[in-house]
Amino acid sequence: MALMPKQFSEPELDAIVEVVRRFPDGARLSDLAGLLPKKLPYRSLQRRLASLVSQKRLLLEGWGRGSRYRLPQSGKIAAPVEVPPTAAQLPVSPQGEAVRAAVRAPIYERKPVGYRREFLESYRPNETAYLSPKVRQRLAEMGTSPEGERPAGTYARHIFNRLLIDLSWNSSRLEGNTYSLLETERLLELGQAAQGKDAREAQMILNHKAAIELLVEQAAEIGFNRYTVCNLHALLAENLLADPQAGGRLRAIAVNIGGTVFQPLEGPQRIEECFDQILATATAIIDPFEQAFFAMVHLPYLQPFEDVNKRVSRFAANIPLIRRNLCPLSFVDVPVRDYIDGILGVYELNRLELLRDVFVWAYERSCARYAAVSRSLGDPDPFRLRCRELIAQIVGTIIREGMNREAAIRFIRREAEQAAVEDRARLIEVTETEIMSLHEGNFARYRVRPSEYAAWRAAWR
Repeated sequence: MALMPKQFSEPELDAIVEVVRRFPDGARLSDLAGLLPKKLPYRSLQRRLASLVSQKRLLLEGWGRGSRYRLPQSGKIAAPVEVPPTAAQLPVSPQGEAVRAAVRAPIYERKPVGYRREFLESYRPNETAYLSPKVRQRLAEMGTSPEGERPAGTYARHIFNRLLIDLSWNSSRLEGNTYSLLETERLLELGQAAQGKDAREAQMILNHKAAIELLVEQAAEIGFNRYTVCNLHALLAENLLADPQAGGRLRAIAVNIGGTVFQPLEGPQRIEECFDQILATATAIIDPFEQAFFAMVHLPYLQPFEDVNKRVSRFAANIPLIRRNLCPLSFVDVPVRDYIDGILGVYELNRLELLRDVFVWAYERSCARYAAVSRSLGDPDPFRLRCRELIAQIVGTIIREGMNREAAIRFIRREAEQAAVEDRARLIEVTETEIMSLHEGNFARYRVRPSEYAAWRAAWR
């Protein structure tokens, strides 16, 4: 017999809505918990918020501890938004679809679960395999670079400028950061933050830059050890944590994650034991792709730090790839919703299928980005084909009018309004990528003269 959703009293729900009204930029769970007239445990408050979202009285934006609740725009009830728009269509296996369906069920229908240490302990390095031999072989064929026999990190250094922007932007995007690709490039290259953006977003991106520099500059020394992983956390979390001393330190407090029924492990000693076991297990794994995916599964599942755990796991996944001069994983085009659902599948069900689909597809896209493979990954991108004329028109206008970065960002966003709502985020990303890829050998396709290109390049610099 199906369980009926619990009914909450209207005064209770109205009180929550009124508190959310005080936060035009969105209220975090912690904001609400301290201001409600009747104090509620976090889980009770989450259930009431889920009910308000399902009734479309509130919107949920972001995920985890970064999630915020907002009122719908005045005059209309908008559909609830849990994550930013999908960047691209990711093919999902039937098993992955089953995971997706399970974690997208209303939160009150999902069974609360805690950390299961046996999930970690059941893994036997080089016996257990999250990735099949066939998948590992395919990834190796795609990811092997000409620098394989050279010193660790050689390949990453060759593509450093592109990797720096791609990984900083895509990893930040997966955390709900609203910087565009061009705004990210401007911040990293010129140190200029975007106007009207939260300072924490700029800090997040700059932290990514520092973490990438650690991985590339110290490629011969990094590994699945406390030095590397804790310092990655310290760099990624700088100036973003309530407790400045928490950067690079294993947590000694309990944490809650919004949007899930999963409760992370508690107890400093147990957290430390599991953390060391994860590092030892990862170190013992021979295959670099299995190592990378193991880190993406188990570091966020343990939540060893107070926050920023998923970011650490994405960078830790790059440790074996950068060390062995394989194509790095920059999460190009990864749909936010699929990534989040994949993580939830691990948290709530200990099922890997959806996250594995995301990992494999993301690596294929990264290889295509860095030209680490010579063979085609398949048919042309249907989105680019469908929007080819509009993209060409936007890029051509930016060149002909000699726009600088700031003007181009505004123009692209304005022109994207011509596209369907569901296409706008993807159109902005693709157009910005096209502009960043321009050089003297490819600008003619936008029907601009050499003199126009030269003038634009001067303004762009």
